[in-house]
Amino acid sequence: MAGETVKTTGRRSRAVAAKKQAILAAGLALFSQYGIHGTSLDQVAEQAGVSKTNMLYYYPSKEALYIAVLKEILEIWLAPFKAFSADQEPLIAIGDYIRRKLEVSRDYPQASRLFCLEMLQGAPLLMAELSGDLKQLVDEKSAIIADWVASGKLAPVDPQHLVFMIWATTQHYADFATQIEAVTGKNLSDPQFFAETVSGVQRMITEGIRVR
Repeated sequence: MAGETVKTTGRRSRAVAAKKQAILAAGLALFSQYGIHGTSLDQVAEQAGVSKTNMLYYYPSKEALYIAVLKEILEIWLAPFKAFSADQEPLIAIGDYIRRKLEVSRDYPQASRLFCLEMLQGAPLLMAELSGDLKQLVDEKSAIIADWVASGKLAPVDPQHLVFMIWATTQHYADFATQIEAVTGKNLSDPQFFAETVSGVQRMITEGIRVR
């Protein structure tokens, strides 16, 4: 009997997790296309395949759902940054971070565009996250870069500006994917173009901070 109860609880937990993920995915797709003000909860519920009442049980308002979507985006984006380690060789670590960031731009373009939209609006619903956990992580990783510079492993560079440059360059391929495809006829889903992009961005940034 106890074993059956555990199985039932496990199935219920997986069903709840799957439902919440479907709601978040629907929210991301719609928010990234229409913004928070142009998206209705009815649209999200319909796309997620759940009732509006059921959706509101997990996310009691449109703002709560929007913030949950944005926090999930931050988790996706910060995963490569969290892997950035002082134990690595500087140029290898930075080159690997560039590759991982471009993978995120390739695999989650909607997330990148939604985050960009939120920033352009002044991040009214995400400022606490940006000035809290994100700032702490940037400070931590900037300290690693500063130590590499101080020990002569990297050319003199402002750590935060280096981070901002990597963000701007890699996220451009998601945020301005339409422009890139119009100019090149390609996007990051093309394996050859992705490989060329990774190699090119890595080379241009790492050569600028290589010790000479």
